[in-house]
Amino acid sequence: MKHIECVKNMKSQNGFINLLFSLLMIAAMVGCIVFFSNFSAPWWLVTFFVLLIVAWFFHLIGFIMIQPNKSVVLTFFGKYSGTIKENGFFWINPFYGRKKLSLRARNMDVEPIKVNDKNGNPIMIGLVVVWKIEDTYKAVFEIDAERAHVPEGSNLNKVSLHTYDRFVKVQSDAALRKVAGLYAYDHADHHAEELTLRSGGEEINDKLEEELAERLDIAGIKVVEARINYLAYASEIASVMLRRQQAEAIISAREKIVEGAVSMVELALHKLSEKQVVNLDEEKKATMVSNLMVVLCADEAASPVINTGSLY
Repeated sequence: MKHIECVKNMKSQNGFINLLFSLLMIAAMVGCIVFFSNFSAPWWLVTFFVLLIVAWFFHLIGFIMIQPNKSVVLTFFGKYSGTIKENGFFWINPFYGRKKLSLRARNMDVEPIKVNDKNGNPIMIGLVVVWKIEDTYKAVFEIDAERAHVPEGSNLNKVSLHTYDRFVKVQSDAALRKVAGLYAYDHADHHAEELTLRSGGEEINDKLEEELAERLDIAGIKVVEARINYLAYASEIASVMLRRQQAEAIISAREKIVEGAVSMVELALHKLSEKQVVNLDEEKKATMVSNLMVVLCADEAASPVINTGSLY
């Protein structure tokens, strides 16, 4: 069923004008008391005095003060009447039910949880989310803010934000598990161009924010920002994956070394042939290529041996 939009803002009365009216009622009550002490009061004046006291009491209940970025959700005998979002000092119908609600942004650091990525590898992933309440109707009436969740000694008319913290945390865990299952931790093949959790960056964060916003919309909560702030392999496979990453790094480095060595050997043969420094047959070229490749690709420095005899 479609709910009444929270944009139904209540038009409250100026609190200071009603405060002046309340002072006038007090002055009238004092005048009645002075009259009663000096004269015999007729029944209609006594009735007026009693009604004035009752009216003043109910009028006093109607005063309300709203701080910046706070709001008050109003109900009239169980029916939603509107929301006051304007800050200041106001007077409203004293029979309105009131629930105070903060509209300020809140920050939550979700502890890393263990999930499986697209390849089934267990990983640890955490996020930080910035959120705030935008739809006050949904926030108050669409989720159950039980009294048991309200800290002891707090005002029951004020909706506890601990309820929303728990709601955001549970939904953040669910969204994080879903998004993490859609992508691999990193590339199994370093030449691959598939989007991964490590390389995704803003795209992964946007996907996470979109998923989280969809889940929190039922509570009238707007996701300001959601970002992955922790990402690592789970402890049981961390050492194995570290060796795999080291092996990939070594292979990548070797490829660069071999590529550079081949270029240098090619350049050396070309220069020797171009400048006619020495004429080499195919067998000697092969020997030279082999020696140069060993020297250029070796992990340790080569120990040259000077040949003082014949080239052959």
